[in-house]
Amino acid sequence: MLKKNKKLVSAIGATIVMSMLLMACSSTMVPKTATGISESETSGAAATYPIKTDKTLTYWAEITQNLIGVVSSLDDVPLFQEWQKRTGVPLKFSSPTANRGTESLNVMLASGDLPDMIEYNWLTFPGGPEKAIKDGYILRLNDIIDKNAPNLKAYLKDHPDIDKMVKTDNGSYYAFPFIRGDEYLATFQGPIIRKDWLDELGLSVPTTIDEWTATLRAFKEKKGATAPLSVFSKPRVLNDFVNGAFAGAYGVKRDFYMENGQIKYGPMEKGFRDFLALFRSWYAEGLLDKNIATADGKMLDANIASGATGATVYSAGGGIGKWQPILEAKDKNALLVGAPYPVLKKGETPKFGQKDYLALMRGSVGVSANSKNAELAAKLLDYGYSEEGRMLFNFGIEGVSYTMQNGYPKYTDLIMKNPKMAPAQVMSQYNRATYYGPFIHDKRYLEQYYELPTQLEAKAKWENTDERKYQLPAVTPTPEESAEFAKIMADIDTLVDEMTLKIILGAEPLDSFEKYIDKMKSLKIGRVLEIQKMALERYNKR
Repeated sequence: MLKKNKKLVSAIGATIVMSMLLMACSSTMVPKTATGISESETSGAAATYPIKTDKTLTYWAEITQNLIGVVSSLDDVPLFQEWQKRTGVPLKFSSPTANRGTESLNVMLASGDLPDMIEYNWLTFPGGPEKAIKDGYILRLNDIIDKNAPNLKAYLKDHPDIDKMVKTDNGSYYAFPFIRGDEYLATFQGPIIRKDWLDELGLSVPTTIDEWTATLRAFKEKKGATAPLSVFSKPRVLNDFVNGAFAGAYGVKRDFYMENGQIKYGPMEKGFRDFLALFRSWYAEGLLDKNIATADGKMLDANIASGATGATVYSAGGGIGKWQPILEAKDKNALLVGAPYPVLKKGETPKFGQKDYLALMRGSVGVSANSKNAELAAKLLDYGYSEEGRMLFNFGIEGVSYTMQNGYPKYTDLIMKNPKMAPAQVMSQYNRATYYGPFIHDKRYLEQYYELPTQLEAKAKWENTDERKYQLPAVTPTPEESAEFAKIMADIDTLVDEMTLKIILGAEPLDSFEKYIDKMKSLKIGRVLEIQKMALERYNKR
């Protein structure tokens, strides 16, 4: 019986960060698991697809942005249709309308009328996944995976590092995860700059903070850029700087990290003050977008397209891949390239940079506690970890969205040269490679999705950091710790955003940094670090 706790539901509304979306697909018998282990070598009985069943399962997920406006319903997505065909399991999809995911999930959880499967990042659930299990929202999946998901079970057995990431400190499996099948897939974001402007001005791609300062000045003074460096500030200020862009040159990032055996929080370290001082001086000099506090995706797009901006921090796909053809249409010499994460001294390796975990709970799928079809749901979801399911989720339908060429799955022109839609939009109809879901990601997708040599070159530059040395694992506080952590960090995040903006915009002196640190301490940042330390100790014992 679901517990309907109004206070809990209210908390959910304040903290839910929705994951991307679901999918549907197809097939025959799966002779091997995703890791090549035959079915007879796993203790669970592998499903023979298509499964013979007269049951229809229900599946809830937020629709991915690339499908909005392309299809009217998830039922119309070819991938979803193929998934059902191959597995033999009919599905009834439900998803919130655009930007209504949080509200929809709140209502659903409060009602107690849950679908069989819910695609959601349960790490963000108030109290964490163990609390979601305890409160009767989702099932503990250990026995179900053991008996009904041999493909996933075999993969986790062969990859203990991944196994460690997808369960709680109590050893509970709580969702079918999204797994990056290769380290190559972990990095996709970093600084981007106009190479044609650099060439025209006789400048090299900047690597140090001093070189960046000189470059931005040249963009302003000699190229007429009104927002030489523009960045995305939604939903948070300097949204894409959490990975250490520019701040990393001063040895910090706007997040938790590990150093010399200690867990640190970047915004309270001296290096963050130095970073704020840099951006304060850049803003005063007109080197930063004057709308840095409010810039959203549309504004950044407009700045890049108009030539108001010559540099930003964004992704190779949604940034370089989207903007390059727009710029070329106006100027055939226009060229966007990736720049390394900045350092202070020439030749240093950047300390931080964007690098995802290899197992993510965004796009993962939990089985609801009141489902009468849990075993069937597990068999359906296990398909994504089979070799055939992996091909479907990454490449789609053979002969339609891809063909095999010398053993390599090559996307067809329907995907890569569609006259009506961008590749990401078409891909989202035929596979899940451009977003998250219950399957194993394949690096061969990215080798093609990045059509431009500059995208692959940018990725190579962004990969060259020491991020993994300092990265804090995806630890899971206990339900009690999680609630306390979320409450404290809500206040601290607000404070950090306030501090960042006021100091950069000159509304407060740089010396106010110390006042903000004192305020963080009064808000119990020390307790947060203590919770993180205990969670890390438990994680290391998994």
